[in-house]
Amino acid sequence: MDTDAVIGRLLREHGRTYADEAGIVLHDKPAPLYQLLVLTVLCSVRIRADIATAAARELFSDGLRTPSAMADSSWQQRVDALGRAHYVRYDESTATALGEGARLVLDRYRGDLRQLREEAAGDPDALRGLLREVPRIGPVGAGIFCREAQAVWPELRPYFDERSLTAAARLGLPHTPAGLARHVDPADLSRLAAALIRVSLTRGSPAAERRAAA
Repeated sequence: MDTDAVIGRLLREHGRTYADEAGIVLHDKPAPLYQLLVLTVLCSVRIRADIATAAARELFSDGLRTPSAMADSSWQQRVDALGRAHYVRYDESTATALGEGARLVLDRYRGDLRQLREEAAGDPDALRGLLREVPRIGPVGAGIFCREAQAVWPELRPYFDERSLTAAARLGLPHTPAGLARHVDPADLSRLAAALIRVSLTRGSPAAERRAAA
């Protein structure tokens, strides 16, 4: 198997990050980093990724793009935005978590998640631990944030969570972060991780996943 060819196809066909799908132009700046945190909160329940990204777009279209705006919004405004995206069952609890999380970011990091990065001092494990202090974010959610944030925070690279590594193994690709990183430009690591997640969501057999990658 030509590993580079398979990875190239993955990037072309499935390599859109979830941040991009949610309308986040990710940079190492306070607003887009906070928007990624919002997306992470939305993805941290058992709900389809397309619904979570649609919910993020609805919140952002309501102007809730910064922790200040989120904290100043009403609980009902957040519930209504989530409802428009059909983010059901978790809409009320998630609206509460978003408000609490915004206040935490404002109080502890002055609205700037780059301060969280500084507090972690280049240690990815410490960074994931700090992320888990945000309401609703657990180990899986911290992994989602790191998977996407590696595009702008190089100390996280190469970051592939367990699900993406399992997908890589099922496709016959290297299934360690270092092994995958040897076949892709550092700037594309987040795209490859997203592509592997997207292929894994086919929920099919290994053969079905290989067809999706091809």
